[in-house]
Amino acid sequence: MAIGVLSLLGFQLIDSAFVARLGTAPLAAQSFTLPLSFLIIGVQVGMGIAIAALISRALGAGEASRARRLSSLVLLVGALVIALLAVGLWLAQVPIFRRLGAAPDSLALIRAYWGPQLLSAWVGAVLYFGYSLFRAHGNTRLPGSLMVITSLANLALDPLLIFGVGDWQGLGLPGAAWATVLAMLVGLGVMGMRLAGTDWLATRGLWEEAGRSLRPFLGIAGPAMISQLMPPLAAMLAISVVARLGESQVAAWGLASRLETLSLMAVLAMTMSLPPWLGRCYGAGDWPQVNRLMRLALKVAVLWQLGLGLGLALAAPWVSAALAGSAEVSDDLTILLHWLPPSYAALGVCMLVVSAGNALGWPLRAMMMSAARLFAFYLPCLGLGAWLGDLPGLALGAALGNLLAGLAAWGLLRRTLASPRRQPVGSG
Repeated sequence: MAIGVLSLLGFQLIDSAFVARLGTAPLAAQSFTLPLSFLIIGVQVGMGIAIAALISRALGAGEASRARRLSSLVLLVGALVIALLAVGLWLAQVPIFRRLGAAPDSLALIRAYWGPQLLSAWVGAVLYFGYSLFRAHGNTRLPGSLMVITSLANLALDPLLIFGVGDWQGLGLPGAAWATVLAMLVGLGVMGMRLAGTDWLATRGLWEEAGRSLRPFLGIAGPAMISQLMPPLAAMLAISVVARLGESQVAAWGLASRLETLSLMAVLAMTMSLPPWLGRCYGAGDWPQVNRLMRLALKVAVLWQLGLGLGLALAAPWVSAALAGSAEVSDDLTILLHWLPPSYAALGVCMLVVSAGNALGWPLRAMMMSAARLFAFYLPCLGLGAWLGDLPGLALGAALGNLLAGLAAWGLLRRTLASPRRQPVGSG
């Protein structure tokens, strides 16, 4: 699974590196769309967390028929919800991007890119819901393999659709989104064929199951989606602050955001693969195993992120030169890499605690931890950096916010697991 997540996030970073070769303006335009793309991902991940938890608990309790009905519901309802969200973001694109600080020139570039980007987000969301079904059944190999396949397909299509071939000059910035659409369709086709060979789906009793599972689903999905939506909202506030500094700073911040998700790939893989196992332990009441799993996950996260973060900080000038399309963007990205990557060790702790809370019947605590991370730590520290009025100040503020959030999450987990008890779904 970790290899799959690495490949998926790697192609997103390389995608931005290709766009950077088009110039600072296209890269800045893409950077403005990242928070809204993360918004869609937040909704789909929140739904995926809920459905994976419910399916894994049903399987742990021996309710195979219910697990099949839940699997069918997530594919149908999830696809519809993401489609409605994408349509809403398309209709509201101009006022949203203006509020984020996009200039008229950037708005023109965004308008051409945003349609295919929303389509790629919808296809990717449906594919993600399929991944959730396999993970809930304990199969992480297929999702990881498909992530690799779609990433390779995207990497092959990116230069062709962005820059063209022969006499065809390519599509420019929209080509990056169309490459993702085609790559995700390949993965969706393979996923559909594999699902057709299982007995994980049901066609009967869906309406009754929807009524039965609505309350527990909302009990997990509601707080989980709020938790997942908070980072994109914070990213919108952050990009609006960065936009005041200039176009190159926005472009550098977008590249740093891509690097953040890539450097957190081990943590992201654990947030996807760990909850089904925790959910089964929850269903069986095996709290000693929960403690062992969490201790192992936190040790891996901290050691990996510290090593990788320090390495990126030391190699910042060379990494920036390889990714940025101009010397100005490269200099700004170097500043960000000196401060941000080492702080991702603490951020990883916070992410794992939030993910575990949703799987173990503490969705409200997970939601409160997400809220505290952003509104008690990250945004206030970022505001302090903005008060300094330069990019190094913003980078220092963001790093400090990550550190404080990680310490708070660790304290919350220790207190919660000190006296574990089974709680009804939706309790805090």
